Amino acid sequence: MLSVTNLSVSFRTRRGEVNAVRGISFDLGRGETLGIVGESGSGKSVTSYALLRILDAGGTIRAGDVTYGGVDLRAASERDMRDIRGREISMIFQNPRAALNPIRKVGHQIEDVLRQHGRATRQDARAKAIKALADVRINDPAARYDAYPFELSGGMCQRIVIAIALACDPKLLIADEPTTGLDITTQKTVMDLSRDLIRARGMSSILITHDLGLAAEYCDRLAVMKDGEIVETGIAAAVFAAPQHPYTARLVDATPRPGLGLRDLLPAKARTPLPGHAPGERTLVQVRDLVKTYPGKSGPVHAVKGISFTIREGQSVGLVGESGCGKSTTSSILVRLLDRTSGDILFEGVDIADIPAERFVRDKRRSQIQMVFQDATDSLNPRHSARQTIADPILRMSDLRGARLTARIEELATLCGLPLPLLDRFPHQLSGGQKARVGIARAIALDPKFLILDEPTAALDVSIQAVVLNLLADLRARLGMTYLFVSHDLNVVRLLCDHVIVMQGGEIVEQGPTAQVMDTPSHPYTRNLLAAAPRPPVLAAPMTDQPAAQ
Repeated sequence: MLSVTNLSVSFRTRRGEVNAVRGISFDLGRGETLGIVGESGSGKSVTSYALLRILDAGGTIRAGDVTYGGVDLRAASERDMRDIRGREISMIFQNPRAALNPIRKVGHQIEDVLRQHGRATRQDARAKAIKALADVRINDPAARYDAYPFELSGGMCQRIVIAIALACDPKLLIADEPTTGLDITTQKTVMDLSRDLIRARGMSSILITHDLGLAAEYCDRLAVMKDGEIVETGIAAAVFAAPQHPYTARLVDATPRPGLGLRDLLPAKARTPLPGHAPGERTLVQVRDLVKTYPGKSGPVHAVKGISFTIREGQSVGLVGESGCGKSTTSSILVRLLDRTSGDILFEGVDIADIPAERFVRDKRRSQIQMVFQDATDSLNPRHSARQTIADPILRMSDLRGARLTARIEELATLCGLPLPLLDRFPHQLSGGQKARVGIARAIALDPKFLILDEPTAALDVSIQAVVLNLLADLRARLGMTYLFVSHDLNVVRLLCDHVIVMQGGEIVEQGPTAQVMDTPSHPYTRNLLAAAPRPPVLAAPMTDQPAAQ
């Protein structure tokens, strides 16, 4: 169906030409699903944009051939490409909310595609759009037709994007990181839905992802990309069981899975012993009957429904559950970004929930409770350098200035593994992993006792995730900090946390030691979460850094 031969793509930049894709070749058969995997910057998304000829300004296909069903896509006119896009080849973009028009009803956006390609008239477009919503298993599709994207959850928006992509019955579907930011059960639902629709319609597909477990479960073959080149291809199970290229081996080794420790995710030369650490017996945080209620059109909405739990000093507690279960609301209340409706939040025996917000900002306990936010990019001021970002809480809540302030910033950067030359760079000049380190350095700048981590590795590549997780474990052991780790990745929680709290619908349905909850869950919801986690095939034993065969 699709043949790519010696494809090369470059971009014009201020510093000269950048070769983003370098002479890659692959074929895709009818009914086949190809996974393109690799870390950020490897050229995965650029490859997909080149196939559809939707490269950003400055991007150029320098060489190579792209043939779809006998049609030379490089030689096709823009008019012909507009007809091919959506009708023959469709794409699911990485961020569903950004892919949807925020000021148009989702039903109208499906109609746009249908009418663009002559698959509907003004008279029957509504009915066909509602059918497209029903095809992606959206409840009450007639009512959802009139919804705007901001009224829908992330998983629902992803289904809308899939409905748009499949509206014209294309023969090839390209999915670019279609589950980024989705919780584990929504991820499985979306991927199972896509696979079922692809099979039912006899389509071919390309799945672009950095999640190797996801690729192994849903792809027939894999192509591994690094620095714009394909370094390895093969049957998915075979690539995982016996990776032939050192880069593939590093990706496989860095994939969290049962039976491995945090150090096992790192390259062999970086596997130093993890500092010993045991939680204390003293209670640091105690939450009692915490309730958060929002006003709604048809009555109050209960986001958190009377939950209670205790966190000891030096403990790392995982808070897991689906989107909308109340995890982020709970963490925001604990750090006093939100006020609770009722209940107690005792920090070192003092109920901080009773301290008015304007007083708590100046309270000494404010500096003892800090947060690492989910999106490392959006949580940084784009106009502040890394140095200014790390300095901000120190300037606000301490008297360090001048040389002492500079020394403290450099100490924090070194502690978090951020090279000192990067301190004067702005967020757009840093990689995802480097921005995550800046966020962590800022959070620990005031030596907090309690650190809340809201999905800090959700959008990171597996190798960068491994480094950040090990960094967090080291900081906890060295500084004696206590963590509340909010995540939907159960394999990551198993690695980092001593204790797990499972939330559903604003309530705690199960909590206990990590091994107990993960290995012998007592609640059906917990069992469903564990069952939804992607399971790679039997993986090779972690490799050393010895050179492997090409």
